[in-house]
Amino acid sequence: MMAEPVKIDIPHKLGQAAARNRLEAGFDRLTSFVPGGRVTEHVWEDNRLRFTVEALGQRVSARLDVLDQAVHAEIDLPPTLALFASRIKGALGEAGTRLLT
Repeated sequence: MMAEPVKIDIPHKLGQAAARNRLEAGFDRLTSFVPGGRVTEHVWEDNRLRFTVEALGQRVSARLDVLDQAVHAEIDLPPTLALFASRIKGALGEAGTRLLT
């Protein structure tokens, strides 16, 4: 059973197209919210980025919706990683903010 997705909004002033370009260019830095993880899937669907990170035998699925003034992220954590939800949310927020400013 999956826990409730971790949700975070990362504000920016870049506009949708520029924010998407920055996310694409800095994707490897963005996925560092899962230490030791590697990306096994990375697909853009219009302005939504779906990706999967695997680490320590666990799979983390995430979606980033690039909006005009924010990026809305939702991360599905397996139960074993749900204990670290606040740390993961903080790390993604920091990485996303650095990438989008």
